[in-house]
Amino acid sequence: MLYLYDGALDVPKILKEWYEQEEGSNYGAYIPFVGTVRDEDNIEGLSFDIYEPILRSWFEAWQTRAKAKGAVIKMAHSRGDVMLHESSYIAAVFSPKRRVALEFIDEFVEDFKASAPIWKYDLKNGKRIYALERSTAIKGSGLLK
Repeated sequence: MLYLYDGALDVPKILKEWYEQEEGSNYGAYIPFVGTVRDEDNIEGLSFDIYEPILRSWFEAWQTRAKAKGAVIKMAHSRGDVMLHESSYIAAVFSPKRRVALEFIDEFVEDFKASAPIWKYDLKNGKRIYALERSTAIKGSGLLK
């Protein structure tokens, strides 16, 4: 389950909805990860662009991996502007066993940072500036020569 929202995420509402969706599923573990915009480099916030077809394909591959272990992964991400101390990213793993959930949330969040087609911009002085120094090139991306 991949959810995309315009603007900041309503963390309590999303986590409650996810819990309620799965509370009767007999999972022994529910491990969420919440990412928030930090106050650094004099930014006012961050802004995000998403290439949805690749993101959905990447996410479905993770769902397939999770399903093989009897688990479910959920993810929410923001499009557009998210201000300081607001959330732009939530991921959660539901699984029968805690070890599966602990391992999957770690692997999923790390792969998300390395592979998800989401571009981050700093918001400074009312301008949107590509955050090149904090960006990671997606595998296989770039110009052909």
